[in-house]
Amino acid sequence: MWARLESNTIKEILRRPKALTIGGAQYPSNIFSMWSNSELATIGIVPVTMDNTNYKDQDYYINTNITYTYDTETGKATGAYGTATALNLADLKSEHKNNINRHAGNILSETDWYSIRAADGGTAVPSNISTYRTSVRTKANAMCTQIDAASDVDALAALYVYNDDTPPVRPLGEFPTL
Repeated sequence: MWARLESNTIKEILRRPKALTIGGAQYPSNIFSMWSNSELATIGIVPVTMDNTNYKDQDYYINTNITYTYDTETGKATGAYGTATALNLADLKSEHKNNINRHAGNILSETDWYSIRAADGGTAVPSNISTYRTSVRTKANAMCTQIDAASDVDALAALYVYNDDTPPVRPLGEFPTL
């Protein structure tokens, strides 16, 4: 990404190479790959360095638009985000709990036929299947309890972050497997 300058002011942000007309001269799009940064700077084009310090996960925050600045002393253009705004915690918790319950339902659907067969007067559900189904429901309830206990958006997001262990684990844990 580049900034096109006029009188040391950013006039345009160029997200990808394109043909340009600057000061009456036409330049093809390949100048961005063929010219050095110093050659581009002679016609008022400088690379943009992104400052992602304030950027937050879009699943949990609304990020501001990027503000572009040019520092005449360093000759560098920078793009930076403002302060992100957290999404509504109650809505996020509801969404995450719905996802957990939906996932648990999908897992349980794979063994539903055992319960249906038993209810129709057929063979009883094997104990390992009953135990597994109970553990899936128990884990879903525990995950929902952890989500409810999150004090803020960052605490909720942290439940999903895997650590560097082998195998990696997350505070929310995983559903049991059959």
